[in-house]
Amino acid sequence: MTSTATKSSYPDRPRKALCRNPFLSIKFFVFCHGLLQLSQLLVSGYLKSSISTIERRYGLSSQTSGLLASFNEVGNTLLIVFISYFGSRVHRPRFIGCGAILVSLAGFLMSLPHFITGPYEYDQSVASMFSNTTDLCQPEGPESQGNLSDTICAPHTARENHEVLLIMFIAQALLGIGGVPIQPFGISYIDDFASEQNSPLYLGILFSVTVIGPGVAFMLGSAMLRFYVDIDKITEDEVQLTNKDPRWVGAWWLGFLVAASLVAVSAVPYFFFPREMPKEVTSGKESGSKKSEDLLSQLRSKSEQVQNLSLTKFIKHFPMVLLRNLRHPVFLLVVLAQVNLSAMVAGLATFMGKFLERQFSLTASFANMIIGAVNIPGAMVGIVVGGAILKRFQVSLKQCSAMCVLGMLLCLLVAFPLLFLGCPTQKVAGVTYSESTDFGLHTLECSFHCNCPEKAYNPICGSDGIEYISPCHAGCEVVNIDSNSVLNYTNCSCISRNGPGGFAKPGTCGTDCSHLLLPFVVLSCVAGILASTSHTPSFMLILRSIQPEDKSFAVGIQFMLLRILAWMPGPVLYGSAIDTTCILWEKKCDRNAACRYYDNNLFRHRYLGLQFFFEVGAFLCFATVYMILRRQEMEARNVPETKTDPEKKKLTESTTKGPESKV
Repeated sequence: MTSTATKSSYPDRPRKALCRNPFLSIKFFVFCHGLLQLSQLLVSGYLKSSISTIERRYGLSSQTSGLLASFNEVGNTLLIVFISYFGSRVHRPRFIGCGAILVSLAGFLMSLPHFITGPYEYDQSVASMFSNTTDLCQPEGPESQGNLSDTICAPHTARENHEVLLIMFIAQALLGIGGVPIQPFGISYIDDFASEQNSPLYLGILFSVTVIGPGVAFMLGSAMLRFYVDIDKITEDEVQLTNKDPRWVGAWWLGFLVAASLVAVSAVPYFFFPREMPKEVTSGKESGSKKSEDLLSQLRSKSEQVQNLSLTKFIKHFPMVLLRNLRHPVFLLVVLAQVNLSAMVAGLATFMGKFLERQFSLTASFANMIIGAVNIPGAMVGIVVGGAILKRFQVSLKQCSAMCVLGMLLCLLVAFPLLFLGCPTQKVAGVTYSESTDFGLHTLECSFHCNCPEKAYNPICGSDGIEYISPCHAGCEVVNIDSNSVLNYTNCSCISRNGPGGFAKPGTCGTDCSHLLLPFVVLSCVAGILASTSHTPSFMLILRSIQPEDKSFAVGIQFMLLRILAWMPGPVLYGSAIDTTCILWEKKCDRNAACRYYDNNLFRHRYLGLQFFFEVGAFLCFATVYMILRRQEMEARNVPETKTDPEKKKLTESTTKGPESKV
């Protein structure tokens, strides 16, 4: 969209009248777009902050939850290519508003399963308004007073689980489709109508919001998961669990309602912005010389030649541009490096909260607070530092690649000790610890007479320091309560070693290595900062190593490959690796549901091992890019003297610094 066309749209309006209308101000558009992007990231990021809670509530495996987390990329990937074609051909603000409405609808749909399913049920020792069953040892109890876990799988239960998954997957697909026009159309709209001086500032504001948004989402998750899941169905006095109980499920749905409402409010202004607005004029002298303006007009004319293609020609033209860029070694290797880093980030963002919960016995709320307040701001610092170094020292392409290599090498050195900073699996009777195996897994000789159901799950910590799956498995016959909350269990036949009378307290024994949490968080934050320093230099390597007329396509290809090769398979790969470390599954309708106990050492090694693997892959790609650029620079210096000076200069610039001399 050129400024000439824009000026002709408002020939007779005084500039003061235009300034009074906020919908003709690019500054107001930037404000609205920043708010919308933040709200959109709240919806998409909030799922990752509550993924372990949703797993526990609906009995999902990590592989299934990873697929759910990445499913929004499916709709996004299918449409992102056509967005690069339509560009300025459509009413961009209205398209952004329609996309925002779809995102809002997706957020409300994500919370819908809470309202169409019954209250959360869990094994308990005290009768409640939902059940009069108990999980105490009942050697002579009648059949009617069995445990809640003994309930038969009804057909509607299985159907209900399938409906929940279907709704969530549809919501994720809508989230991906709705998010397609928001950032590309917003950026192009700002670039068209902002002044050349202010455009970088406005885009920098939007990119900073993109980084901050996930951190805000995790902080929102930390706040919402402090509330009980059925806070709208029962009173606070009827809740028998605390947020430290492994059976606790927080109000995961509440954050989706908050985020979706914010998106809906943010979408309204876009229906009032015009298709075109007056070009922003800055005070003082016009920026740039006539020479730079001529260069910009040449570059725009080349890109407009591509944009003005018909849809048929566009589809035919796209594979040619794709192959031309993929044959470029620097472009291909940098994109592969970014694929490795994006796959690492996708898995870490989805399951880091779960990892901290299991490894260090943290609540979901506290784990989210650590990620939102430490890890994500650390990544933002790394991105800013990388960009500041580029601006301060005016580095060349080879120096950009050297920055990426150095950042990834230091990241590897800092991240390697994380493989050994963790907690061993706690002793769980019948699962990870047993004095006698005569009665098989999950069955203890001391509680064999209790006829404990296999599906029981109400962890208690015995006075002997060993964890039991339920009071029944510990042989406990008496529960002491105070104001509807459990104080302790007594007369536990499996706990006492010197005769009857052993006792236990409710809840898990934990991993008992909280002293390792601080060094783990510090090292992971430093590793994130170092890896993030390569973010801006890697983008410069792509933008400065390709032909100017291919920039728009190349960036589109880059994001398409990142989605297909990283953001879509990344969470599923991490989730599958996590599932292989499970040692006790919850059973629902004779199928594996959520995992109850993991092998912590195996969990840590496979989860962080994948992270280390992707970091090594990114390091090798960046190192190869550096060697290619170094070789090209050496070849440029060895050009035969028979060549004319302009030819030698042109070759040197194209091989060492790309189309532009400095970054």
